[in-house]
Amino acid sequence: MSSLNTNIAAMTALQALRSTNADMLQTQNRISTGLRVSNASDNAAYWSIATTMRSDRQALSTVSDALGLGSATVDIASKGVDSAISVASKIKDKLVAARQPGVDRSKIQAEISELQSSLTDVVAGATFSGQNWLQGDSTGTTSRTLVSSFSRDSTGAVNIGTITVDTGATGSMLIDTSGGGAGILDTDRSVSNGADYTVLNLDISTMTDSANDLEDLEDMISGVDSAISAMTDAGSRLGAVKTRVNLQKDFAETLMSAIDTGIGALVDADMNEESTRLQALQVRSQLGVQALGLANQSAQQILSLFR
Repeated sequence: MSSLNTNIAAMTALQALRSTNADMLQTQNRISTGLRVSNASDNAAYWSIATTMRSDRQALSTVSDALGLGSATVDIASKGVDSAISVASKIKDKLVAARQPGVDRSKIQAEISELQSSLTDVVAGATFSGQNWLQGDSTGTTSRTLVSSFSRDSTGAVNIGTITVDTGATGSMLIDTSGGGAGILDTDRSVSNGADYTVLNLDISTMTDSANDLEDLEDMISGVDSAISAMTDAGSRLGAVKTRVNLQKDFAETLMSAIDTGIGALVDADMNEESTRLQALQVRSQLGVQALGLANQSAQQILSLFR
């Protein structure tokens, strides 16, 4: 039955055309954004998971930056220890030379004094981003904490991993700024016959060739050698920390890549599939327009019956 009030064919064609245009709009949006899930209405579950993963990925990026900063700080401290060992070794060499009877120890002390000043400058200069791990107050905080990881457990709780570095007397402290003498270079060391000394203030300018002075000089050589050994141990500990920091940084970057892949699998559009689908929808849209036109012509055909 044909009706002037209700054109069933036109209504059906119009509904099909609207559906085709809606699908085409969705496909065009996917092609323009590269995402098949760009908001919660596309797929609430995938959108929620991807949003959380993006947030975690950003947190990992921050952790990676912090680890890079920590690696640089450890590297500066390690280089400072290396330089301090080199200077202290020269002081030991001067003391060995001073052990020879008949030498002018006041002139040797002048060289040692310059080396002692150099030691102080090296330690003070081993600073990065306001942090110096080679000198500090032994009465205050004697450790440093580096953020090393970020993770989320099955319940959604966030866990932050850290690396603690001992910068105190048993760690990397070479000079105690509190004056307590807890650093490797400013700790009091004893000799058999004279007053206590430190690597930074030892003085051989008044020593003679007496048996007591020569014995004290040998004690100083042993003391400086012990300081060098302690600094070597400190350098080894810093090297181990740097290795761990670099491993954590590499792991964080690997995790970020894995998260990027996971997010892509959830929300990225398959551009080959979407482009093929768009072409098919364009053909359907054109056919839908033609079908609607044909359906609308039925009213004109009814009018011809009354002519």
